[in-house]
Amino acid sequence: MVGRRGCRAHSQSVRRYPGAEDIEPDWTLEATADRHRVVRDPDPSSRAGYIRIIGYSSVAGFVLTVIVDPEDWSGVTAWKTRGADLRDYLEGKEAANDRHH
Repeated sequence: MVGRRGCRAHSQSVRRYPGAEDIEPDWTLEATADRHRVVRDPDPSSRAGYIRIIGYSSVAGFVLTVIVDPEDWSGVTAWKTRGADLRDYLEGKEAANDRHH
């Protein structure tokens, strides 16, 4: 599957560690297409030069961090967003909403 920016989702869900949320591929496509998404290109934590996209999935009901390979826009991994990334996303969304009201 290919998302709006060409992000391809893998056909199976991703689980990072025991007790983590299962992440469905469709959720990652929705999060990467979020108009309020935060894009970190390159991802500051990546040695491979991957891109970090932080966006909301209404189907999942939470904000996701999706790591994509810039070569082919395939999804590398994804997780439920927490900490500084979640704060940055929420602050950016709030600022965008303030500009539109």
